[in-house]
Amino acid sequence: MAEELSREPDSDYESEITKAATELSARFKKLELSVFFMGKFDTTGAIVSISAGAGGTDAQDWAEMLFRMIIRFCERKGFIVKIVDQQAGQEAGIKSATLEVLGNYAYGWLKGEAGVHRLVRLSPFDSDGARHTSFALIDIIPDLGDVAQIDIQDDEIRVDVFRASGHGGQSVNTTDSAVRIVHIPTGITVSVQNERSQQQNKATAMKILKSRLAKKQEEDREQEERTIRGTVKSAEWGSQVRSYVLHPYKLAKDHRTGLETSDVDAVLRGELDMFAESYVRWLASNV
Repeated sequence: MAEELSREPDSDYESEITKAATELSARFKKLELSVFFMGKFDTTGAIVSISAGAGGTDAQDWAEMLFRMIIRFCERKGFIVKIVDQQAGQEAGIKSATLEVLGNYAYGWLKGEAGVHRLVRLSPFDSDGARHTSFALIDIIPDLGDVAQIDIQDDEIRVDVFRASGHGGQSVNTTDSAVRIVHIPTGITVSVQNERSQQQNKATAMKILKSRLAKKQEEDREQEERTIRGTVKSAEWGSQVRSYVLHPYKLAKDHRTGLETSDVDAVLRGELDMFAESYVRWLASNV
């Protein structure tokens, strides 16, 4: 047997060892990453809201680019994505959109996308082809289901119904099935129009509202604890988290972790794994 092994080409052994090492490295990396997904809500699904910021039509187009980026990333991860609400832009893109993402660890993988995203490019909507800077906001909250511990009184909300409309303004149906719920004490507003039934839309809107309120309570508690400890940390919600430059060079850079790549096209196609992994590691190191 030893004699037979001695006759095997060394290259075969090297190939097998390299393959085994690669597989073990991938398994270790996966196990290592799971350790970082230890946040209170990391294992849950997610609710993603995208809205255009400063920049007019360019910003609305940018919001739609981010909308597609998030959907592609979720599809690559095997998550189920449901479009809950989508408001078309006046000329192009979207003013806002809300997605429900179903899958284990969806929130853990997506939470690093929350914040303001900045785009620099030659505007396709400028007849002079000038360079424009656009902004869009991505808001990520965990999908906490019915969140039984959140109690909402009838006099705390205002419920509006209206006719649903699809992308481009076309009529989806002829009944006032879309629902908008405003939580009066906090001003939190949720709109849902993906279902034909007004009752279904209201139920989904209430679930999202409860998740938003639960997340707000958690953030308020954490802020209070930081104040008591005297620890000052920059707020992540609403801050500029990433820049994407398409002209005069190509670069996508995360301003929290410092991670950057020149392959912006791949990032916009939903290849966000390296940013997600870098973020959870950075978050763990800053606890």
